[in-house]
Amino acid sequence: MDLRKIKKLIEMLQESDLNEIEVKEGEESVRINRKKESIVHTSVSPSIVPSPVAQNNPPTTEETTESEISDDNSKIVSPMVGTFYRKPSPDKEPFIEVGQVIKKGQTVCIIEAMKMMNQVKSEFDGKVIAINVGDGEPVEFGQELISIEES
Repeated sequence: MDLRKIKKLIEMLQESDLNEIEVKEGEESVRINRKKESIVHTSVSPSIVPSPVAQNNPPTTEETTESEISDDNSKIVSPMVGTFYRKPSPDKEPFIEVGQVIKKGQTVCIIEAMKMMNQVKSEFDGKVIAINVGDGEPVEFGQELISIEES
């Protein structure tokens, strides 16, 4: 893994309120932890590292009531650490809205990571019941982004 990418990850961690970043690139992986105002580089090795457990950030009040209605909802989670965007560009309409019916493979949002825009696609057919992250907010790997009621 390129040292410049690792430095960029450290900068992203310092600028956010995240405590840990883990990135896998092929067989290489790096995990950076923040402990007591310091950043600790824990591993860069070509090995398989288990994925971190998703941390549940509490959604807003409106989203909580919608999410609590049905426990069998499908969830779209962030595949990486980055910044969540609902629109392809600031002057365009959002990819999806609450209440909209979406298809498997449809783009639902973009996650910006290291100046790269990564489209996140739905793995389900269904109705959007909650968007749990605000536009432009930082997200963690495995964080729940969107709740879907499968059809």
